[in-house]
Amino acid sequence: MSGPYVIRGSVSLPEAELMWRFSRSSGPGGQHVNTSDTSVELRFDLAATVALPPVWKERALQRLAGRLADGVLTVRASEHRSQWRNRETAAVRLASLLAEASAPPPKPRRPTRIPRGINERRLREKKKRGDTKRGRSGRGWD
Repeated sequence: MSGPYVIRGSVSLPEAELMWRFSRSSGPGGQHVNTSDTSVELRFDLAATVALPPVWKERALQRLAGRLADGVLTVRASEHRSQWRNRETAAVRLASLLAEASAPPPKPRRPTRIPRGINERRLREKKKRGDTKRGRSGRGWD
């Protein structure tokens, strides 16, 4: 593994709380696939973790409710032929998923008024365009 996986700031995934499971994966690899456990399943108990600040944890539990099974978040990776690369992929995917889920909500949009000049210019251009199109018809040429 290439070290701790940073979620955001100084918060990272603790290696002790990650549960790994390996199995045979389908896909490229020929006969090698039949003998090696290259598919990776990474499980992280989000409900019981102490690595995340309580506010982040609540946010993540709420946003990932559809993906959780008994408070456990599961990520699978089997794109690569080597188990090591699949482990890296799964860990990075889990870290980015947690970072996105625990991010603070965006600031609410403050509605602004459209300036009168811009609106008048838009209407003027619409009128001009309509006149141009109206002038293309064959009416009035008699």
